[in-house]
Amino acid sequence: MVSVQESLALIKRGAEELIVEDDLVKKLESGRKLRIKAGFDPTAPDLHLGHTVLLNKLKQFQDLGHEILFLIGDFTGMIGDPTGKSATRPALTKEQVAENASSYKEQVFKILDPDLTTVVFNSEWMDKLSAADMIKLAGQYNVARMLERDDFNKRFKGEQSIAIHEFLYPLVQGYDSVALRADVELGGTDQKFNLLMGRTLQKAAGMAPQTILTMPLLEGLDGVQKMSKSLNNYVGVNDAPGLMYTKLLSLPDGMIWRYFELLSFRSMQEIEGLRLEVQSGRNPQEVKELFAREIIERFHGAEAAAGAHKSAGNRVELGEVPENVPDVEVSAEGLDELLISEVLKRAHLVQNGKAAKDVLGRGAVYVNGEKVVDAGLKITVRQRVVIQAGKKKIARIIFK
Repeated sequence: MVSVQESLALIKRGAEELIVEDDLVKKLESGRKLRIKAGFDPTAPDLHLGHTVLLNKLKQFQDLGHEILFLIGDFTGMIGDPTGKSATRPALTKEQVAENASSYKEQVFKILDPDLTTVVFNSEWMDKLSAADMIKLAGQYNVARMLERDDFNKRFKGEQSIAIHEFLYPLVQGYDSVALRADVELGGTDQKFNLLMGRTLQKAAGMAPQTILTMPLLEGLDGVQKMSKSLNNYVGVNDAPGLMYTKLLSLPDGMIWRYFELLSFRSMQEIEGLRLEVQSGRNPQEVKELFAREIIERFHGAEAAAGAHKSAGNRVELGEVPENVPDVEVSAEGLDELLISEVLKRAHLVQNGKAAKDVLGRGAVYVNGEKVVDAGLKITVRQRVVIQAGKKKIARIIFK
């Protein structure tokens, strides 16, 4: 049986902040199965390894015998999480939320045990609240406190619009913890305000406040900026095995230990042993290969992991549209169309305008498998297109 201190050490592994540790210790000492909540708004159906940092922590709680409440925010998804946003996010339709939620479940159960995970939708209780109930909920917090939130504060000082419904988002997320009687809630460091709201509303409801565990935002393959599809520095959960292998072996040597800590299920003792081996002269590429095989096996199986190196780095024939093309988000706010050269730059398929001109001049750019013969081609932003630049750069472009 795992001791409280051993459980605490595993729970704190890689975590950014634990609020309040003494409360969690008491909950663990009670010996009861804790209710561990993590919420996901189904706004983007394709997950990358940055998203799995939180899923891995849920898996650790699950392995310790606790109940995982995987909350799909179908109600909050129609509000749009304002966290980190400089403008009001467009609300999703019920159809979009349902489609994305289905994709979410398919991917997360590659990590979590579906038989030991309770999937809940916050529309189950939010749809039952009356207008009077929502007014009562809104009355439990004030505007001054809401404006203490960093993104709201910046927008307010910058005289940028803040829609009233955006104030409801943290309130609804906090109310989810009341409805689920959560003992612990997990989230990224950017979610701290929303997580604390859960404690506030649980106290107001006469409950013991939940413990909060925040996880860091994983840096991407560049080792600097947060993993993001828009920056093309990500490893997608649905990336092909060979592509995963190639991407992970391109990691800066110094980043591999952070990836091991946050994404690997190896013990910290084993990871420290690998670190000492590298310090003693072992090639860090060998260690990155071990990590890559572990991740590929998790999402594609042992056979795929064993053979991933064989397909790694394979070139795509010009004009060929392969399976498992990586998605890349491209900003096109306020525009109806973009020049092909601009799309290439914004998707990081080329380094700069000169490189875009060069690859277009060589006739090495293809859109949906068709060669681009006109460098003045404009791409309509209301569509998704697969664009290839040369023999190695290819992406499915998602305009936002």
